[in-house]
Amino acid sequence: MSNGFEAEKSAASAWFRSLRDEIVAAFEGLEDTHKADQPAGRFEVTETKRQSDDGSDAGGGLMSVMRGGRVFEKVGVNVSTVFGQLGPAAQKAMAARGVPGMADDPQFWASGISLVAHMQNPHAPAVHMNTRMFWTPHAWWFGGGSDLNPCIEYDADTAHFHAVQKAHLDPHDPALYPKLKSWADEYFYIPHRNRARGVGGIFMDDHCSGDWEADFKLTQDIGRAFLPAYLPLVEQRRDTPWDASDKDTQLVHRGLYAEYNLVYDRGTKFGLATGHDANAVLMSLPPLAKWV
Repeated sequence: MSNGFEAEKSAASAWFRSLRDEIVAAFEGLEDTHKADQPAGRFEVTETKRQSDDGSDAGGGLMSVMRGGRVFEKVGVNVSTVFGQLGPAAQKAMAARGVPGMADDPQFWASGISLVAHMQNPHAPAVHMNTRMFWTPHAWWFGGGSDLNPCIEYDADTAHFHAVQKAHLDPHDPALYPKLKSWADEYFYIPHRNRARGVGGIFMDDHCSGDWEADFKLTQDIGRAFLPAYLPLVEQRRDTPWDASDKDTQLVHRGLYAEYNLVYDRGTKFGLATGHDANAVLMSLPPLAKWV
């Protein structure tokens, strides 16, 4: 597999980068069209690097973060392509998930996009999206999805977000949407709070049907669903009047988001365990949060 998979790796990495470019442009467009006295927000782009234990190059990516915009209080859109050898703890974790051959050959390659948006207006929902491909000499798979995290919920917004996800999944298999929705409901749950962190979405992990092309197309459509699912909600809610009580509700809800990402999120744990840039791994954390 290692000799014949370079084209697939290259195609996946290029897709995640192109999706990143499209989303960054769309988010800056939201900033430009929002009426405000302050300048429109722009992404600050930083190259990230991962080093192996011996100090050699092990890939990297781009961290794109906008802070203090008209619409977005903080939003990050990261892409990365990293490779090397998994350490003992990561090997053990992969073996526990059923990945074969890690003890014999711990090489890995991973590429993906990760996005989290925290909004200025408490009525505009926060959101998370990521898709990724993972490869070892013995296996490959895709993962990811997107989920909506409003602090003030609107049933119409939730319905729209889910309807767009379903419309993009149904052409692949009508059974996919209910399966990935249930997976998201289970995954994006905070056990110590006995509640979900948001209103759900779709999620998959370790997805490998054996048909790489079909699985890649599914992953692409999960990414393509994001902007039409999310942008109309921001456009509708960004001008909604809000008060100090609404902001307080938003800050408390962000505390839940921070708890989940630091305690349960697989991507956070993997990124930190494998030596990726900590600022890039933790860019999902909100700029301000509150606990009561």
